Amino acid sequence: MLLHCSRTSVSKDKWENLEGTFMFPGNPLPDRVVFYLEGPDPGVNLLVRHVQVSCDISDGTSSTGRYNFSGKDENIILNPNLEGGINKWTGRGCQIRVHESLGNGKILPKSGKFFASATQRTQTWNGIQQDITSRVERKLAYDVIATVRIFGGSDSGGADIRATLWVQTPDSCEQYISITNTHATNNEWVELQGKFLLNSFPSKVVIYLEGPPPGVDILLNDLVVKRALKILRSPSPLIQNADFGVNIIANSDLRNGTKSWFPLGNCVLSVVASGSPLAARDTLGSNQPLHGHSIHATNRTHTWMGPAQLITDKVKLFLTYQVSAWVRLVPGVTNSPQNVNVALGVDDQWLNGGQVEINDDEWHEICGSFRIEKPAGKVMVYVQGPAPGISFMVARFQIFAVDRQARFKQLKHQTDKIRKRDITLKFSTSDSRSMHGEKVMIKQIHNSFPIGSCISRTNIDNEDFVAFFLQHFNWAVFGNELKWSWMEPQHGHFNYRDADDLLKFCEANNINVRGHCIFWEVENTVQQWVKSLSKNELAMAVENRLNNLLNRYKGKFKHYDVNNEMLHGSFYQDRLGNDIRGNMFKTAKRLDPSSVLFVNDYHIEDGCDARSSPEHYIDQILHLQEQGACVGGIGIQGHIDSPVGSIVCSALDKLEITRLPIWFTELDVCSVNEHVRAEDLEVMMREAYAHPSVEGIMLWGFWESFMCRDNSHLVDAEGEVNEAGKRFIELKKEWLSSANGYINKQNEFSYRGFEGTYQVEILNKIVKTFVVDKQQQVVVVHVD
Repeated sequence: MLLHCSRTSVSKDKWENLEGTFMFPGNPLPDRVVFYLEGPDPGVNLLVRHVQVSCDISDGTSSTGRYNFSGKDENIILNPNLEGGINKWTGRGCQIRVHESLGNGKILPKSGKFFASATQRTQTWNGIQQDITSRVERKLAYDVIATVRIFGGSDSGGADIRATLWVQTPDSCEQYISITNTHATNNEWVELQGKFLLNSFPSKVVIYLEGPPPGVDILLNDLVVKRALKILRSPSPLIQNADFGVNIIANSDLRNGTKSWFPLGNCVLSVVASGSPLAARDTLGSNQPLHGHSIHATNRTHTWMGPAQLITDKVKLFLTYQVSAWVRLVPGVTNSPQNVNVALGVDDQWLNGGQVEINDDEWHEICGSFRIEKPAGKVMVYVQGPAPGISFMVARFQIFAVDRQARFKQLKHQTDKIRKRDITLKFSTSDSRSMHGEKVMIKQIHNSFPIGSCISRTNIDNEDFVAFFLQHFNWAVFGNELKWSWMEPQHGHFNYRDADDLLKFCEANNINVRGHCIFWEVENTVQQWVKSLSKNELAMAVENRLNNLLNRYKGKFKHYDVNNEMLHGSFYQDRLGNDIRGNMFKTAKRLDPSSVLFVNDYHIEDGCDARSSPEHYIDQILHLQEQGACVGGIGIQGHIDSPVGSIVCSALDKLEITRLPIWFTELDVCSVNEHVRAEDLEVMMREAYAHPSVEGIMLWGFWESFMCRDNSHLVDAEGEVNEAGKRFIELKKEWLSSANGYINKQNEFSYRGFEGTYQVEILNKIVKTFVVDKQQQVVVVHVD
């Protein structure tokens, strides 16, 4: 089908607007649409400065890629541009004023005539607010856009401004819902954008801005809160000639010297024979001998200097690429560990293609991945990282597109081998008659493998969220409600109500719960009052936290993340000594012996962070065990981009040496295209379920507006399941076994099935319900 939209006459002297409309007649809608401009004679170049395609729906309009079904496009903020002074606005613990200019005329409104300032702020939560109780509706998503900046303060680096929702429920319970944040400075206005949704029936709702340190003014030019526009569903990417497994790096074996390579910066490149290992095992699936050449980067004066190559025309959008490069420091140049990194320059952005830490003069493999989701004019790949003055070598650099479907076929076979059991049903009757020839139907109604999700207190007020959660998950973890900073934000002021409510919900619905987390080792997550304590006071506070939490909830949480992200932070260790981490584990085990105690960290499985390699994680676990810590499980968070199955599996294989159960504790995947997001999720879930050491998967949420990362949800804010959510449901259905046939002469029926709960049906009647657990390799079930 060819649709003509519009035409106009143009010249080379000035830009012209070309406007038109098009409509798809009837149903179904096309699977693929290509919009293009044409017309000038051959040989005449066509210049295009801007293209916008908008959707016009009968009851609402929207900008590019969005539409509004509700027709409600009005701003629910009253006096949004401050033209009415401070009318409808109040200060939250501070004073507010309206200005035409500030700072001797240096600060003017970005739009309109006025802006407001929240001044005399003595707390970070002080700011400007508006009551929107009567104008906001439950279970509807709202977009928030504000123009903000800061004024004052001695830190020229600026500060974060947060948009927050304060909600009071009819039973006088207070809820704080974080909407979004942005970094602001004294120098210019910036836009703050976010989204929120109310789950509960509120008695009062206030939106406010907060965040900068006391003494720093928050400036607000305008605030818009509108019913959120729905995003048009993204089509599945059309990728042609993917060339899976083909290395896109030119002259990878360096047989042609430095051809296709160039130095980034003023370093010097040279190719040296016999400068690489003769053979190497890598994650690419083959053990081919290396040619024996390596490229040397010398005379480096900056960390980013190294060998580079342009791959602009070889990279396809939305394809996941695997990276492998063998690197080595020139012997004798340093005694300190050095990070070596494969990086990608995509126009003016930087992508991480993998990292490794080197503290010897041996060869090491960088394993990583990347994906590009926006058209780019220039894509450059380069190796960087060691300190200036340190020379390094690179050999057998490879980048190739990953064939995920081929990997999935392997994993299905592995899953059947690892997760299924041989099951035999033995039938008997009261009168000992033969059941031979009777038709029997076996249906699995639940898979017992733990698959859970992060939930928050506000989520359980939304019956749509609860219905999806209870249908698809059998474990839960609280997003914030168990963290120390949530439970005791000010010294001696405790909030147990949110965690109690969530526990009551989980217990009522037979949901097992992980405890996340007792402590968090990263300094910027620690409450200010805790940071201000002396060493002795801090030791006492830590002891009180352990006693208060674990005595209150003894036996309630199946797992605890004892001290979160110890590979990435050292707040407690720096202040209380090297024994504190082991002591946390020992005290937790003494107070709640029934709970399994976990280490928990991120970037373990993706090769993109040298601090959290599997090797470093194993060293940390062994050190804790040497201190007497009862480490019972390994938590891999799983906040991952462009996952590659073989890299994930390699990390799991390495961690298997500890003989500890592995859980993916905070899994989320991220892509602007929900079909690609669905594939990413399938990669992670299949790798986990196919690996014998993995004993559970926890998603870090699934509902839009309640996720830590954008473009990672499975269900949109108002309850529509997207392609990633559909893929998740399909996988769970695939992991339910069924069988049917006829009872043999020995009154038996045999099949292979997954662990979980089954029903046996004969003559359209359920005659037996039984459970297959993971301890059973061969299962015999007697059916009377």
